[in-house]
Order: sequence, then structure tokens, then C-alpha cells
Amino acid sequence: MKIFLIITFLICVENIYSQENIILKQINEKQVEINSLKDKQEKLLDDIEDLKLQKVREDIRNSGLPALKEGDFVIYHSAMALFYDDEHMQAKWVSHIITPDIIDGKTGRTNDFRIDTLVKNRGSATKDDYWNSGYDRGHLAPSADFRWSKKALSESYYYSNMSPQKAELNRERWAELEGKIRQYVTNYNEQVYVVTGGVLTDNLEKIGKNKVSVPKLYFKVVLDNEGDEKKGIAYLMPNKYCQYPVNNYAVTIDSVETLTGIDFFPNLDDEIENKVESEKNIKEWLSEKEKNDVLPLDSLSLPNDAINTIQAKSKIGQDAIVCGTVVSTKFSAKSGATFINLDQQFPNQVFSANIWKTERLNFSYKPEEDLKGKRVCFTGRIENYKGTPTMILNNETQVQLLDEEDEEPILLPFKD
Repeated sequence: MKIFLIITFLICVENIYSQENIILKQINEKQVEINSLKDKQEKLLDDIEDLKLQKVREDIRNSGLPALKEGDFVIYHSAMALFYDDEHMQAKWVSHIITPDIIDGKTGRTNDFRIDTLVKNRGSATKDDYWNSGYDRGHLAPSADFRWSKKALSESYYYSNMSPQKAELNRERWAELEGKIRQYVTNYNEQVYVVTGGVLTDNLEKIGKNKVSVPKLYFKVVLDNEGDEKKGIAYLMPNKYCQYPVNNYAVTIDSVETLTGIDFFPNLDDEIENKVESEKNIKEWLSEKEKNDVLPLDSLSLPNDAINTIQAKSKIGQDAIVCGTVVSTKFSAKSGATFINLDQQFPNQVFSANIWKTERLNFSYKPEEDLKGKRVCFTGRIENYKGTPTMILNNETQVQLLDEEDEEPILLPFKD
């Protein structure tokens, strides 16, 4: 009996192990199948990326190339094209496209700066040209515009796509401009053509053994060629700290063509080209939240001793007269406080004024209603509140309305 029980037990154990082996085998087979599907998916994704890059290059050739002269040689990379200027050892212009693929792109910076072997004659600049020069290796076509493609992003680190930029430009307003253009693509889900370069002229400062020119000005030209409403805009920034908001540096494409001698979009229909290159409609390039923002007032057009909202930052801790346009207001029923922003709305405010509940009785009108949209000057002490110059208004004598007969305020041009 014992032997029978033992044999039965062993048979049961063997069956259990056999069943477990079958299950494990099935699991392994499914895992192999999953791995095969992953490999197939990766291959399909690579194929899609290659096709997208092919489409980008075709679009650049068809609509994104500036006019070429006989003998001009264009260098094509996976997602950008450039014309290299041997005399200045950098690209005269770089053309690329920002596509809506950046919305889901996750490829990060590679920092694999390297020589561009496609540049002939003198070759491209090198690391030694920039090392200890006091200038950043400023991307003309920014790497973040290619975060949907590992290959294209890596190629953005060729030295042919670099130009010597002051750190205070490259890391601040220039980076902000690049972000604003990407944001436009994200907001409106439309690709844009971008042509970027330094304004290359005679007698520029040189750096490095290869004598790389240091531009005094940089341009970025943008074209939305999608749909029925074509539009364009350009930006021109000096190679230094730019204290004013990005929109202050907006100009027409025509003006950059005059400055550089480059005909940016010659393949457009003449009527469309004339339209998009002569306009400077800043609001068309803003998000819905930004469309109420305005440019700072020109300090030369203000009353004596008055400053604009950008200059206010240098007067923190001092009494001053600050002028601007009231673009947003808020009255808090809970605290009784009134908050006023000039020129730019929350959360990007550049100057704010607060009226506390106890001081509101000193106003014969409702500031949050009657001042909105008006050009005003506030007089008082400027304090720093979480990085924003802020003034406390105690009574209405601190508020002066600017001449309302002018239909439009005089706005600061791009120059600092």
C-alpha cells in the first residue's frame, strides 16, 4: 500500500512539473513573440522617421531655400540645409523646418559638437576656435527643433550650424525666441520654415585660429506656408544682452532682406511673397493667452523722468514714475485687494501694481474696471515681489492717464 501511495505521489509530482514546464514554455514563446513585435515596431518607427526626414528635405528644397547665385553650393543634412561662407567660417544661413512632431518628441541634447565633413575648401570651424573665446557655440538651427529625430538632432551639432554668440544672448532672449517659435507650432499644429544666420559684414571681430567672424546682429526669419492664410515675420537681435521682450525685436522679412542681401523665399508666388515679407503682425504669432500683451512704451515718448516697465527692474528700492499699458486686472473679493499688470499678463508679468483693501477707499472709481486697457503712469516706490517689480498704490493721485488722443502708443524698435 505504501509503495502504491509513493508511486502515485511521484506520478502527481511529475505531472505537476510537466504542466509547469508547459506553462513556462508557453510564457517564453509569448515573450519571444513580444520581442519580435518590438523589433518590428522599432523598424517601422525608423522607417517612418526616414520618410519624415525625406519629406522635410523636399519641403525645404521646394519652399525653404533662399535664392542662390550661380556656383552657390548648398549643404543638405537630414533635416536642414545651409550655405557656408568660407570667409566668415560659418553658415551665411541655415534653413530648417519645425514640424508638429516636436509635440511628442523626446530626444534630448547630445552635445556631440563636431566638424562638418561636408564643408569643403577651408573646412568648418572647430572646437579650438570657440574654446576660451568668451563666446558660446550658438546654434543657428536649434537642437530642440529636432527632438523628434535622433539623427537630425545630432546633426544640429555640426560646427557649420554654430556661430559665436554672447552667453547673455544665446542663453536668454535668443533661447526665448526659439521657444516662442516652437510654441507657435505646438499651439497651431502647423509646420513653419525658419531661416537663421548672423549678419555677415566686413571688419567683424574674429576668434580662433580659423578666424571665425563674430556677427553683431542675428536674424531669424519665419514662414507659415500652411493653409490659405500664409504669414511671415522676422526677428533681429544684437549679439549682447537684450533687455526688452522678444516681440520688441520683431521686424519685417523685407527689412532683413535689405540688411543681408538675401532673398529668403523666392519660390513663393509673387503676391504671397510680397504680403508675408512686408508684414509684421506680432499678434498672429502669439498664443491666445498672450494676445492681450503689448510692447513696452518708448521711454522717449513718456513724461519727464518717467520710465517704462522694462526699465523699472533697475529701479527696485527707489521712487519712480512707471508707465505702461494695463493689460490685465483682478479684484479679489476675499481679500479686497486689486492687482494690476502692465504690458504683460500673469504669469509673465513684467510690472505689477497692487491696491490693498484699506487703500481702495482712496479711489473714486473701480481701478480693475476703469484702468483696463488704458495707458497709465504710476508713481511710487518700486519693490521686488517674487522677481517682479511691484508698486503699492495708496491713492488715485499716484495714477496718471497718458494722452488718450493718440490711437496707438509709440513702441520701442528692435534696437537696444
